Amino acid sequence: MLQIRSDGRYRDTAAESCRETARGIYGGRVRTLNRKCAVIGCGFVGSTVAFSLMQSALFSEMVLIDIDFRKAEGEAEDIGHGMPFHAPMEIYAGDYDDLVDASLIIITAGAGQRPGETRLDLVEKNTRIFRSILSEIVRYNSEAILLVVTNPVDILTYETLRYSGFPESRVIGSGTVLDTARLKYLIGKELRVDFRNVHAFIIGEHGDSELPVWSSANISGVDLDHYCGSCMDGPGNARLRELFSEVKDSAYRIIEGKGATYYAIAESVRRIAEAIMRDEDTILPVSTLLTGQYGISDICLSLPCVVGAGGIHRVLEIPLNEEERARLHRSAETIRQVIDSVRG
Repeated sequence: MLQIRSDGRYRDTAAESCRETARGIYGGRVRTLNRKCAVIGCGFVGSTVAFSLMQSALFSEMVLIDIDFRKAEGEAEDIGHGMPFHAPMEIYAGDYDDLVDASLIIITAGAGQRPGETRLDLVEKNTRIFRSILSEIVRYNSEAILLVVTNPVDILTYETLRYSGFPESRVIGSGTVLDTARLKYLIGKELRVDFRNVHAFIIGEHGDSELPVWSSANISGVDLDHYCGSCMDGPGNARLRELFSEVKDSAYRIIEGKGATYYAIAESVRRIAEAIMRDEDTILPVSTLLTGQYGISDICLSLPCVVGAGGIHRVLEIPLNEEERARLHRSAETIRQVIDSVRG
């Protein structure tokens, strides 16, 4: 609806109303959430992330960026052909100058994990790649949320913070969101209960030193140990430890079998994007900078965080027993040693 202002100019009140509706307030600052995202890196993970986001209807525009422009073009065209079955959006291959108005920038570029290689083995290769990418990002956009997916994700989330200059709330690593989902999946199968009714976290490094928080795990509010004890065929502690080992080793098994993991991590990225774009204030175990939680500072690892518009609103210190706290400190030390080697 158009109204004439006192200075004689027209005022579009309908458009202003739409803009106000799209605004979220975080940290006392009003931001307008632009429904444009970017995916940097069009390998297995990046292209699958883009495909999942196309189906999500979260964005009206998505740009794909890759060192191989023709690869990005092919992925954009292929994914775009599926849009008649979903909500319309603009998807295209672009360059770093297309980041200027993106609200969410997802970084999946980097060397992939090879059979027999740990996530930490990737650090030197992918740190070099990230530094070149980040120099281009900050050149064109300093207001977006950066979502790091490339492994080793905790190290690269930390490097992104250092080199981008972005506030810690707007630098998020995909962390142990996927690991936690894997654990819920396996526990649900074992207990023959809906995976969504399983409430448990994996925290720490997204890697070999990660740990499950059994002390607070529950099935819809029923303590996990109690629930298992009430089921005649429920698993005991030994079986739960086996399930966690399956989670920790699952990426190695999948890479051995098919060369890469990408479907489940793409869904994890979509879930994080949903929390941000819908301002859900949902709790997800993403990788973030620790500033004294559990006595740990100046590294990135996964803890349950409140995620919404603006990024990470709060890092939660959930109750840990003595063993879990010790294991979290060991996980942090593993990450710190790698960070120190990168600094050196």
